[in-house]
Amino acid sequence: MDIKFFKKSKSTLIFILVFSAIVVPVFYHLVKVDTKLPIYNPADINPKLVDVSVRNRTKNHKVGEFTLINQNGDTITNADYKDKIYIADFFFTRCQTICIAMAYNMSELQEHYKNDDDIMFLSHSVTPVMDSVPQLRKYADEKGVIDGKWNVTTGEKKHIYNLARKHYFAVLDEGDGGESDWVHTENFVLIDKEGRIRGSYDGTKKENMQKIIDDITLLKEEYK
Repeated sequence: MDIKFFKKSKSTLIFILVFSAIVVPVFYHLVKVDTKLPIYNPADINPKLVDVSVRNRTKNHKVGEFTLINQNGDTITNADYKDKIYIADFFFTRCQTICIAMAYNMSELQEHYKNDDDIMFLSHSVTPVMDSVPQLRKYADEKGVIDGKWNVTTGEKKHIYNLARKHYFAVLDEGDGGESDWVHTENFVLIDKEGRIRGSYDGTKKENMQKIIDDITLLKEEYK
C-alpha cells in the first residue's frame, strides 16, 4: 500500500469531517423553516372580530383576568390556567345548532389529552342567566366533561362578553353584554402558557381538530 497516499487520504478525510461538522449545522439553521406558531395581537386579527378599543394594539396582548363559576359551583380564574395550554370557546347549553358539533369536537380533544396535564379546556356560556350551575352540571355529565380538565362556566354576562370581544376575539357581533346582546360563535381559540393567542379554528369542523393537535405539538416544543 502507498503510505503517502494513505496519509494524504487521511488528511482529506479529517478535513471533510471537520468541514461537515461546522458547515452543515450552520447551513441548516440558515435555510430551515421557522415552525413556531405565530403570536396574535389585536392588529393581526380580522378587525371585525376585534373591539374598536383595542384594534390598533400591535404587541403584548394577553387574555386578561377572569372570574367565572364552573359546573361544580367552584370559582375559576386565570390562576387555574397558570402554566397551562388551553382551548377556549363560547357556547350555551340549550344550543341545538353549532354547539352540538363544537361540544363533540371539544370532547374528542379532551379524550386525546386526558392524560396530559399541560392541556386544559375552558367553555364560557353566552346565556349565563339560563345556564345555572345545576344546568352546567347536567350538560357536563351529558358531554363527558372531566372535572379539573374542562371547565364549563357561567358568570356575569358583561364580563363574559368582554372576554369574547376584547380578549379572545372570538365573535363578529358588536355589543357590550347588555340585556338584548347576543353572541354565537364557532371559534376555538388556542391560548399558550403566557395567556397569548396562538391560533383560532372553526370548532364545528372535525378536520380542524387534527390541526389543533398539530399546533399544540408545535407549541409544546417551545416549552421543552
